[in-house]
Amino acid sequence: MQKKKMSLATYIFIGLAIGIIIGFLLKQMPEGTLRDTVLVGGIIKFLGNGFINLIKMMVVPLVFCSLSYAVCEMSDVKKLGRISAKTISFYIITTAVAVIIAVILGLAFKPGAGLDMSQLLQGEYTIPESKPVVDTFLDMLPTNPIQAMSEGNLLQIIVFALFFGVGVGLIGEKGKPLVNILGALNECVLKIVTVVMNIAPIGVCALIANTVFSVGLESLVSVAKMIGVVAVGMLIHSFIVYSGLLKVLTGLPVKNFLKQYATVASVTFTTSSSNASLPVSMETMEKLGVDKSIYSFTLPLGATINMDGTAIMQGVAAVFIAQVYGIDMSIHMILSVILTAVLASIGTAGAPGVGMITLAMVLESAGLPLDGIALIIGFDRILDMMRTTVNVMGDCVCSVIVANSEKEIDREKFINCK
Repeated sequence: MQKKKMSLATYIFIGLAIGIIIGFLLKQMPEGTLRDTVLVGGIIKFLGNGFINLIKMMVVPLVFCSLSYAVCEMSDVKKLGRISAKTISFYIITTAVAVIIAVILGLAFKPGAGLDMSQLLQGEYTIPESKPVVDTFLDMLPTNPIQAMSEGNLLQIIVFALFFGVGVGLIGEKGKPLVNILGALNECVLKIVTVVMNIAPIGVCALIANTVFSVGLESLVSVAKMIGVVAVGMLIHSFIVYSGLLKVLTGLPVKNFLKQYATVASVTFTTSSSNASLPVSMETMEKLGVDKSIYSFTLPLGATINMDGTAIMQGVAAVFIAQVYGIDMSIHMILSVILTAVLASIGTAGAPGVGMITLAMVLESAGLPLDGIALIIGFDRILDMMRTTVNVMGDCVCSVIVANSEKEIDREKFINCK
């Protein structure tokens, strides 16, 4: 009988465990050239920083290709008029609410307080100068898109990608070759991301070993607190924001929805994949009386642009990383986190490791050190299970709300659904 192949997440967990042991053993070694220069300053630094550099390498191409391609594809649904406007508005607004909740929780609970990693920063860290709010929005508009890409200005790249995608979609048939090229480029970039993530266990091992060696095991306690804050944000968004919107906008019993969604949640939680849960989500919408013409559009679109759970994780993680590095977040930095998290959610692909790369986008936009990803990436599987469940719940809630507004739902079937 063929042995079951271990998943990437399992290898990352193994790398994490080995890294903790290596970091602890390094602390027990005497100071000297072997420990400080060869092992920590040589092999571990190369493997850890090299992995971070590879993640940075993928940020710009992933943002431009995935986002512009997603917008090109969305241009085909303009004929759906009201339905597309309602759906996209719901997804964008709830994502904005999600990341605002996350930032507030991060600032209130301070999961990174008590852990000082500022000594790990290479050179002196300069806090980005605070700007007026209007300048923050003006800075989003690129005067030179190529320069924005070369400088890694994520907000400007996102805005240009949106305009480029809309432009390609508006020229109709003439734009089809470009759409195909963008699709191929997007596939290529995602394949490279997969290759990069295949060495994640080695990178995680080196990064966490350096963290435990430099800071100690207390760093893991702070990460556990951060995961707890993320979980609180997920619960608030699921049972207050989503459930509240469902009740207020439809008047339908939330209990019935939650009972049916439990089946979908079991799939999303175990697979961490919005796409894998699509068949189950569609079956659940059918049971709840939502018309196929609605959910066949809202669910696949939601799997592409509705990433509220991911936005919550990114918001808390950004605040957490700022805290552990002793950086006071300005209003400008907080706005950058919110804007980038919302915009990055559009077109975020469901490939392994993309969540960490979009987190790198959020950190870069706020001027926060990417090295902080080292603390989080080993636990990304746990975070991924939670955020995917919230992401898909938003897709399903949106389907019910839009169907109700269009009178395309069998309310009796929903109410009597067991």
